Amino acid sequence: MRTLVCCFIFLLFFTACGAQSKTEENKWKESSLFNSGSYTMIGEEGKLGFIYNDSEADKFYPNKTNKYMWHFWGESSDLEGKELKVVGTNNDNEQIDIFEGSIFNGPINGANAHRPSQMTLPSEGIWRLDAYVGEKLFGSVYVKVHESN
Repeated sequence: MRTLVCCFIFLLFFTACGAQSKTEENKWKESSLFNSGSYTMIGEEGKLGFIYNDSEADKFYPNKTNKYMWHFWGESSDLEGKELKVVGTNNDNEQIDIFEGSIFNGPINGANAHRPSQMTLPSEGIWRLDAYVGEKLFGSVYVKVHESN
């Protein structure tokens, strides 16, 4: 009987954890827009973001490649000469490598470092873009991929 109760509690715990995890994923929303220099960006103000003003030219559509300039705020020692890797994850836990390359140093548009990129996302919905500087997660930006026209 005791084993049965323990199994039941174990099952309830993992069912609740799975439901909570899926609920949290469904609550993903686009990151906030903020201004830096003379540009509007999406991301975490004072941490990371890329130029994006939600105009038709900037919006993400499935399989549409566009140029985006990433910006990073922080200590130069944390950014200088580091490799950047951006990994995208959607609500269904599909994960893809978006791009990687070196971060460019020097202030630009109010940020401490930057990196131009071309990004393509394969399907509509909310995507979390995780930016790794070196091997460490630096921050995440959530974007919406709109339905194809």
